[in-house]
Amino acid sequence: MGNSDSNMNSKDFMIGSLIGAMTGAAIALLWAPKSGRELREDLNDGASQLKDRASEWKDTAYEKGSEWKNTAYGKGSELKEKAYLKGSDLRTKAVDTTSKLSQKTQEKTQELSESLQEKMNGNNSSEREAAEEAIDEAAADAEKSETK
Repeated sequence: MGNSDSNMNSKDFMIGSLIGAMTGAAIALLWAPKSGRELREDLNDGASQLKDRASEWKDTAYEKGSEWKNTAYGKGSELKEKAYLKGSDLRTKAVDTTSKLSQKTQEKTQELSESLQEKMNGNNSSEREAAEEAIDEAAADAEKSETK
């Protein structure tokens, strides 16, 4: 909003300068001791000079406006490209991390299943103890995976 206020102040200044220049020129010409013909010539010259000056200011304002537009467009394009690249990088990292976690989970599940199977087959008399021990190991491994 500060930039808008600055533009408004610049515009108001330009308009005030034009009005002040016209008023000053008109008063100076009217109070000068000259004949009607000379006065009309001076008024026409002053109006012509004012018209030329206004045209120069218009051209300058147009050039500056074009420069600002091009600068804003360039900056916007740069920021858009940076945001796109950053988003792509983050998406790739998220997919990689998810794949790794999924693979680790599958490996741990397989290990636990094999461990439970071995304990159940190797010790028929104490099946219940083997199952409880396997469950305890699974819980410990799950806690380790969650903390990583």
